[in-house]
Amino acid sequence: MSIIYQEEYKTITLHTKNTTYQMKVGNLDYLLHLYYGPTISDNDVSYQIQQYDRGFSGNPYESRNERTFSLDAQPQEFSTQQQGDFRTPSIEVVNGDGSYSFHGKVNNYRILDGKYQLDTLPCVFANPGDHVQSLEITLCDAVSKVELTLLYSVFEEADIITRALKVKNAGSSPIHLRKIMSVCLDWLNGSAFDLVSLPGRYGQERQVERQRMTHHIHSIGSIRGSSSHQQNPFVILCDKQATEDFGKCYGFSLMYSGNFLAEAELDQYDQLRFVMGINPKQFVYELNPGDVFEAPEVVMAFSQHGFTGLSHLYHDFYRTNLCRSKFVSKVQRPVLINSWEAAFMDFDDVKLVEIAKAAKKMGVDLLVMDDGWFGKRDDDNSGLGDWYVNKDKIKCGLHQLVEQINALDMKFGIWFEPEMVSEDSDLYRAHPEWAMQIPGRHAVRSRNQMALDMSRKDVQDYLIKSVNSILDDANIYYVKWDINRSLADIWSNALPADKQGEVYHRYILGLYRVMNEIILTHPDILFEGCSGGGGRYDAAMLHYYPQYWVSDNNHPIDRLKLHYGTSFVYPTSTMGAHISDSGKLVPLKTKAVVAMCGTFGYELDATHLSEEERKLCKEQSDLFRKYYHITFYGDFYRLTNPFEPGNMTAWQHVTKDKTESLLSVVVTNLTCNGPQEYICAKGLEPDAMYQINGGEQTSSGAALMNAGIPIPREVPEYTAFQYHLQKVEV
Repeated sequence: MSIIYQEEYKTITLHTKNTTYQMKVGNLDYLLHLYYGPTISDNDVSYQIQQYDRGFSGNPYESRNERTFSLDAQPQEFSTQQQGDFRTPSIEVVNGDGSYSFHGKVNNYRILDGKYQLDTLPCVFANPGDHVQSLEITLCDAVSKVELTLLYSVFEEADIITRALKVKNAGSSPIHLRKIMSVCLDWLNGSAFDLVSLPGRYGQERQVERQRMTHHIHSIGSIRGSSSHQQNPFVILCDKQATEDFGKCYGFSLMYSGNFLAEAELDQYDQLRFVMGINPKQFVYELNPGDVFEAPEVVMAFSQHGFTGLSHLYHDFYRTNLCRSKFVSKVQRPVLINSWEAAFMDFDDVKLVEIAKAAKKMGVDLLVMDDGWFGKRDDDNSGLGDWYVNKDKIKCGLHQLVEQINALDMKFGIWFEPEMVSEDSDLYRAHPEWAMQIPGRHAVRSRNQMALDMSRKDVQDYLIKSVNSILDDANIYYVKWDINRSLADIWSNALPADKQGEVYHRYILGLYRVMNEIILTHPDILFEGCSGGGGRYDAAMLHYYPQYWVSDNNHPIDRLKLHYGTSFVYPTSTMGAHISDSGKLVPLKTKAVVAMCGTFGYELDATHLSEEERKLCKEQSDLFRKYYHITFYGDFYRLTNPFEPGNMTAWQHVTKDKTESLLSVVVTNLTCNGPQEYICAKGLEPDAMYQINGGEQTSSGAALMNAGIPIPREVPEYTAFQYHLQKVEV
């Protein structure tokens, strides 16, 4: 069994294939966290907790004269409020009497087969054949009657544990949640940890940052209404000595697309507390008697094989247990071309057909009509919200245009930005109350657009109906779902004044409802998420979209860092990566090699390419298809760190059976009369022999991984190499 309760010790132990997670109903029925790490067989490791009389650390009243028991020093599974624990809290609740307190004690538990579900939020799922058990532990406050149900699911073979929770007001008076974290973990020795996060900015998303734990609260989060370009809801806690291949690494991936917060606090006793969940900034959620609030899911993973081992766990799990689309494993993704950089908003149906004809010669499968096809939309100052075809541009009508593209043996895709509205639009003129704007104040504009109030059901219903009507009108194969601003002016005309603290969260719930209904209505459409590039690239979004646009920054050399950081948690198959005109000094082949570390496509005007360039593009498109089974389903290895000094960036994909590999190298820094450099492969079978690029030369896996592959010297700037390694029988 994956989950074991032992009455003798009052311990609950969760086992995956290679890890153990243990908690205990401790003194006074508080739930204590004991262990998370490599597999152990111990029934009870609570001996690790040493009790002392600690000055200025309060003692629960029930402990009487026992001054050695303080929640300020106990490793808790979910921390209480106003019980003498002065560390960063897991919950802040205002009770009906105005008090700020939650004294959560274990009331009951149950072990269930299968995966728990959330009614309002996305979560991972179990596939047929997965060995999954779930655990529910209820903590109750005897005075306020607030009930907290901790939810765990154990994916034994995947080495994954998920956590979520539900808060129920079982009392007779309303309560208000001001903070609710989805996960709380306490380590007795936290000074040994580093914290790895993925900060960034627009165009430079998911840059990797590593910091030593100090006696502070290290805070990572977003208050922009989305998970944001600036931060990502993913954190690693690791050994100070951890590398790509060695060291203990704990991963925490929050399945939430709105404001989030992760806090890591190293306390006075070198204990480390980590919490993660919805950001409490401008969050006040009322629960009337009987109401239940769901907190987002956190996907946890542990590896003692460094960052690579941790990444492999997330990559495999997210491919199989997160993304729901048939394009994950049943249907190969198309090579696409997007109209944006070719025409921006200055196009018509004739221009699009011309682009499609030229792109067909490049091996392109799919034409995507980007922004500018709807309403009065000639620039970014108008038209958002008016989801009907602009007949001045698409004179033949959408249905006929798609048929013309299909006649070229190409598929058709379309761009939407459903969450936004322009003041100069029919929608805003008809429903100004649908836009978020604080009464009596001018709205904050961004890209000269406003945000629709996604918390409103009438707004949700309008979007579901209008987007579906477009998708039903023609043979649409692909949808790009965009959002191009952060949220401000947080106010809903549909909610009373005392519920405005719920708007941020209700917005996200409304968004999930809209996406879910549209996607389930059109299961054969390939959806790709976008948020000014990668501003909302998170696990929750991947529940709806099997791929996400990494960044609006298409420069191939910058992309090396973008792909590197993204790969720490998200698999290659989710990364939208295209060739564009960006990086004019970078060879086309190099752009293609970089883009093959993703879903592959083009963002350029195919009509302006020479025949030679189109031929080269065709060769690269064919190579993407040839290596698709390696790059989309294989294990990914980061061979170099582009944030560190060096002359090249290299990465590798290896099939699960280790019979094939694609190793890619980009020369990023030329050195006059430089040394001979070698790239060492990873993930191969040491004793097997591998053929390199179909040539006569063969090398053992051990040689390729330890001696390496020599990289040619004196090559043009930004030259790229690909090495296809094929296992051969000797």
